[in-house]
Amino acid sequence: MTISMRRNTDHQQSRDLLVSALSHAERGWRVFPLRPNDKRPAVTGWQQRATTDPERIERCWGSGTFNIGLATGSGLVVIDLDQPKPDAAAPEEWRMPGVHWGLDVLAVIAERHGEALPVETYGVLTCSGGEHLYYAAPVGVELHNSASKLGWLIDSRAQGGYVVAAGSVVDGCRYEADDTADVAVLPDWLTALLTDTLVAPTPDVHPALDVVARRSRYAAAALRGELERVLDAPVGQRNHTLNAAAFAIGQLVAVGLIPEGLAAAALSHAAYAAGLDGPEATATIRSGLGAGAHHPRAEIGRLA
Repeated sequence: MTISMRRNTDHQQSRDLLVSALSHAERGWRVFPLRPNDKRPAVTGWQQRATTDPERIERCWGSGTFNIGLATGSGLVVIDLDQPKPDAAAPEEWRMPGVHWGLDVLAVIAERHGEALPVETYGVLTCSGGEHLYYAAPVGVELHNSASKLGWLIDSRAQGGYVVAAGSVVDGCRYEADDTADVAVLPDWLTALLTDTLVAPTPDVHPALDVVARRSRYAAAALRGELERVLDAPVGQRNHTLNAAAFAIGQLVAVGLIPEGLAAAALSHAAYAAGLDGPEATATIRSGLGAGAHHPRAEIGRLA
């Protein structure tokens, strides 16, 4: 490619990015420059410099082929549906037929709550094969960024976050608007899940307790107590409580009072009901059970 052709190509790409940035600003979305062919901010203090001002946007994108960062928050929430990393194994909870990426997980979550899949809104196809779904936050609700809070391969971007906007190009791949429809209001049930206000169904742990009770009433009572502790844990202490419960139950597993698989399943069920579904909860349960198994208490062993 000659220098002249390269300059023409760069000029056209800069022009296309400028048009896209202005289009986003017309929707009321604050934009800022990302590094060319990259997802990282090209400026410091991007939170304060993100703007909808056409003159500032024209000056910025008139000076280079900057990708477009779009600041979330201020009423805008983006649900980020990802593809799994190569060779990444799905958490046990999500190892089910038909669940391959973030949209499949969202469909399962919607079904669990008796809701329709919330895809009737503006969306952007990402270069990794994922999708960003844009929503307007309900009035009076301030949402923040989250990672896997809703489920495996689902993140959210809100106050203090940003996404790569449509029109941006990374490694020769362009972020494309999949649906240019109006932005829908974030459904109440998703808002509740993101703000921990949705009351989750109490898990049916009776089958697990029945199995354990046939071996030891002590173990059944202990298991019930730890599961109830997880369910009652306040926000901010739930993961710590889950870890402590897994440790205590792991001590019972170590002396043969509770089957390990049954213990893990009961803890996973309680964690999900408490709003702790996702890779973090699975890792916490595995770690707690393992630690408890390495520190069995002698007085428990005498009850086996």
